[in-house]
Amino acid sequence: MVNDGRGLRWSQLAAIALVVGLVSWVGWRLYLNAGHLLGPASWVSAVLLVAMATLVIGAGLPVRRFLRGEARKTLSPIRAARTLVLAQAAALTGSAVLGWYAAQVAHAVADLDLPGYRSLLWRLLALTAASLVLTGAGMLTQRMCRVDPPGDRDQRP
Repeated sequence: MVNDGRGLRWSQLAAIALVVGLVSWVGWRLYLNAGHLLGPASWVSAVLLVAMATLVIGAGLPVRRFLRGEARKTLSPIRAARTLVLAQAAALTGSAVLGWYAAQVAHAVADLDLPGYRSLLWRLLALTAASLVLTGAGMLTQRMCRVDPPGDRDQRP
């Protein structure tokens, strides 16, 4: 997934969200056609996704400071590598969760006249937005961990 050292790309994450969304949509369609309703969605889950995004960015800040020469302490290379892996895992997780909740949003919008679906839709939209935040935090932290090749630093304007 690292693409010759360039890391994850937005197109890869969009593809993951799309595939998970399509598979989830089909699964939910089969489940709903069997006479069931969409499951509950919790506001707490949205808060947890945003909290995870905050922690991922917080983990990336020391790496960013170190790479910019602003750090007061040395940084272990293994910690920097683990931070990059955490960032990429957060981006991948966020995109997969985005597809999962987007499929539920599509079904909730289609059946909005059912009792309780209007409030469920708001919670699902919050979860969709929170998964976007997690994906963005992962990509931002991946960018914070980027080490440019020595020749690129000299060529910058």
